[in-house]
Amino acid sequence: MAQRLTYRRRLAYNTKSNKVRISKTPGGNLRYLHIKKAGKIPNCGDCGIKLAGIPALRPREFSQVSRRVKTVQRAYGGSRCANCVKDRVVRAFLVEEAKIVKKVLKAQQEAQKAVKK
Repeated sequence: MAQRLTYRRRLAYNTKSNKVRISKTPGGNLRYLHIKKAGKIPNCGDCGIKLAGIPALRPREFSQVSRRVKTVQRAYGGSRCANCVKDRVVRAFLVEEAKIVKKVLKAQQEAQKAVKK
């Protein structure tokens, strides 16, 4: 005697959002278990690698979890990877240093002009 599968949803088409697998219940019945679509791990906005410490969730699930799950405790956490953050910090520091050097050189040149006159 063949066991009858019981359906749960009305959608009959074999779409990406309607994938199922057969599961046997403790009562011995066969049921369709609807498989949810897999989530995607967020990527770094600069270099594109997958961000460590952030789970792969679907957008709705991601919106419903707490903030500590969505980010890591760092500047740009959850948006940029650690290497890109480090590069940004170093670049900002070097830009500021370059501005200071430029200002010092300009002051020296003005001092030399004043001495010549």
